[in-house]
Amino acid sequence: MCLAIPARVEHFTVDDNAIVELSGVRKEISLALVEQVEPGDYVIVHAGYAIQKLNVEEAERTLALFDELSRQADEEY
Repeated sequence: MCLAIPARVEHFTVDDNAIVELSGVRKEISLALVEQVEPGDYVIVHAGYAIQKLNVEEAERTLALFDELSRQADEEY
């Protein structure tokens, strides 16, 4: 099973790469597979590549669902 997660683009680095942030974690990824991405945009990241650009509302809704699942899992343990 594969999991792709939304992350916010912070800034560009070299070539088609950028630093993204997700819950305080920063990582360099490739933007080679998506077009017209700007800092502040959300992208779906899988295996180090942005595979799709998301609108802010959809990204925030998805991240809220991940947070809720995480809280529920923590409560069970």
